[in-house]
Amino acid sequence: MANLVKTLFKAARLARKGRPMSAAFAIGDAIAPPGHAGRKPASIGAKRKTSSSRPPRPEPGSFLSDEFRCAQGSLTYKFYTPHGSARRRMPLVVMLHGCSQTAADFAAGTGMNRLADELGFLVLYPQQSKNANLARCWNWHNPAHQGRSGEPAVIAALTRHAIILGRANPARVYIAGLSAGGAAAAIIGAAYSGIFAAVGVHSGVSHGDIRSISAAMSAMRGDARPRLAGKPRRPLPTIVFHGDQDRVVHPSNAGAFLHQLEQAHPGPLVARSVTGRSDNGRDFTRRIYKSKSGDLLLEDWTVHGSGHGWSGGQGGSYTDPAGPDASRAMMDFFLSVPRRP
Repeated sequence: MANLVKTLFKAARLARKGRPMSAAFAIGDAIAPPGHAGRKPASIGAKRKTSSSRPPRPEPGSFLSDEFRCAQGSLTYKFYTPHGSARRRMPLVVMLHGCSQTAADFAAGTGMNRLADELGFLVLYPQQSKNANLARCWNWHNPAHQGRSGEPAVIAALTRHAIILGRANPARVYIAGLSAGGAAAAIIGAAYSGIFAAVGVHSGVSHGDIRSISAAMSAMRGDARPRLAGKPRRPLPTIVFHGDQDRVVHPSNAGAFLHQLEQAHPGPLVARSVTGRSDNGRDFTRRIYKSKSGDLLLEDWTVHGSGHGWSGGQGGSYTDPAGPDASRAMMDFFLSVPRRP
């Protein structure tokens, strides 16, 4: 108890200094047991346990809320089924919110449901529990939630459940996230490349050797970049968005994704750079990296003048309505990637 009190005082000091994410990390590590994925109280919300029976597919246009439980833990989630045919096997996009956000807030801010109606794909929004992290941050900095354990294992199991629930196309499953959700998406995509075909990271940190709060904060400040031990495997196709005025996660972190791709030695990279301006006046630079044979490997968007928020998003927290539409750009990228074998 004494250690918890000390941690709470430390968190309060960090919050007063304008460092809410640091405060959240400190509190989250103090109150969450290792490997805990966050359990919702039994009296709140409907529960759907995993079983061999196939659940009914949600009606087109429905946005259901539910709780998922598996051997590794539990998570509440929201699941959107777009308007249109109820028989098609559609792509599935898993969206991981940032700190202090909820699934509903993230859905509103990114506008993914509206885009799903237009393009025809399912959207899964896992929601972090305050029991696992007081600020609802995904615990990407904690070794208990890296690789194929902890939160990644629960989200992977929930994704498999969503594929069955929505009759999704298992060869077209993607994962994306903002900030802590972006860092978690990078980890989960690398750990479960057998599920996901591509990854989207907005204002996040690449996966690597981060094993503590101090290492996470150092990376977020831009003091150090995550490194991979040994020769890394070729990463999944990845699209990265970052504002060059981001004061929460330093924009230099975007460069780590290219560095990791180069470390994987995929052969010569064919690079192309495009500049432009969004309809609402934000300049951007878009860099596209392909293999010599033409495979799309990485797309890196720098949004000039933008801070820590979803580019082109509106109606939710942590958005930049003036920026280019990150949601549409990510879906264009995802749908251009070859189907997972």
